Amino acid sequence: MMANVLIIDDDQVFCDFLSRKIKRLGHNSSFTLTLEDGIRMAFSGKFDVILLDVQLPDGNGIHAIPKIQKLEDPPEIIIITGSGDPGGAELAIEWGAWDYVEKPSSIEAIILPLIRALDYRKEKAQKNVPFALKRENIIGSSPEMKSCLDQLAQASKTDISVLIQGETGTGKEVLARAIHENSRRSNEPFVVVDCGAIPESLVEGLLFGHEKGIFTGADKKQTGLVEQANKGTLFLDEVGELPMSLQKAFLRVLQEKQYRPLGSKTEKASDFRLISATNRQLGEMVKKNRFREDLLYRIRTFQIQPPPLRERSEDISELSMYHVARQCEKMEKPIKGFSPDFFDAINAYEWPGNVRELFNTLDSAMAAAGDQPILFPQHLPVKIRTKIVKSGLKTYSHKVLIEESLSDLAMIPDESVDIYKNFRDQLLDAGEKHYFLRVCKLSRGNITEACKITGLSQSRFYFFMKKHGISLSDFK
Repeated sequence: MMANVLIIDDDQVFCDFLSRKIKRLGHNSSFTLTLEDGIRMAFSGKFDVILLDVQLPDGNGIHAIPKIQKLEDPPEIIIITGSGDPGGAELAIEWGAWDYVEKPSSIEAIILPLIRALDYRKEKAQKNVPFALKRENIIGSSPEMKSCLDQLAQASKTDISVLIQGETGTGKEVLARAIHENSRRSNEPFVVVDCGAIPESLVEGLLFGHEKGIFTGADKKQTGLVEQANKGTLFLDEVGELPMSLQKAFLRVLQEKQYRPLGSKTEKASDFRLISATNRQLGEMVKKNRFREDLLYRIRTFQIQPPPLRERSEDISELSMYHVARQCEKMEKPIKGFSPDFFDAINAYEWPGNVRELFNTLDSAMAAAGDQPILFPQHLPVKIRTKIVKSGLKTYSHKVLIEESLSDLAMIPDESVDIYKNFRDQLLDAGEKHYFLRVCKLSRGNITEACKITGLSQSRFYFFMKKHGISLSDFK
């Protein structure tokens, strides 16, 4: 099969030589000398492999990997560089690069991974049978979510250990359940262990179970969660909180699939599939001796990183409609609608708590709306509205304020600015008026929010409104 290969490198002699070599192998080859042109070609053509340099005249090639991965059928990316960097290599692989190769004296050191990447792509195309993914409660059609779902589908087809690493509120448990529901173990138990919510003294007994009388209060034999997960999936939520004292014991369970309940003289076997989740950087914890490196390798055979909501903001409206409709259905009430400026408001917020914070905010807005059929920005919690307003105010730069104020001064008669004091007073008034007009617009005429933004009392704020002839009611 003839493949299409793109080379992005600023060394034209190297590009010419490598391109001729690829064509002698029976493939099409194109090259470009800048990152901008390379990305444009990647999006306008159909390439199987991209050979990407790191240090380009207009940017770092590694930083372009996430953008290229957003393509519907992204090519395999091989990083080629004249200056090897272990940190850069790790980042490239984490972001989905096929390989990371230093420019060698022999071109064969690049051709070999290229051939392997093409073989892999050919085999993947032959086996790429459509997979009907069950994605209950996973909402979103952004490129970032599509990429995450592709990884989920890959993980579901195997029985390997999966680590889901992402920020709080990104839906890690929802993804874990989806992997289980799409796997061959879907009819077996899905057992959740919240490592951060269990006292350290109880974790071992909860995981492995215990015999009657082994400790005070053990009035009966207890089956552990590892045994309950037999033939199914064991989900370790917040795995970074697993005590160091237990990590070695759990590592053995992963390796041998056998464990010993507390107080028991015999071992038991459990055939479970492990999925773990964390919002911690486990690699950093390993360096600080707070997490075992060998255990990290065991639980991170396959890794999924759900994108934070701020990186898939185009999904916010879809998530909102889904959640509100579901909640209305639960409460047996008519489904509420949304005003256009409601979506404008929630899209202006960064959602540090991600999907969880969005859903909690929507619940609060629905409660504030009561029986009203439409949700408006005024139904959002004051805390959220204030942050949105302040965020919008920051985008109104001093440069724009000064330019617009000076533009207003052009309309002032010359005789009124004949001395410095008049000029200063007119400039101050123009700038001050623009400031308060902007505050009124961003607060939508809400005096409480306007005072929070400006730090003024209501009486002082109304003084400036009267001074400049501004009415709050014009902005509601």
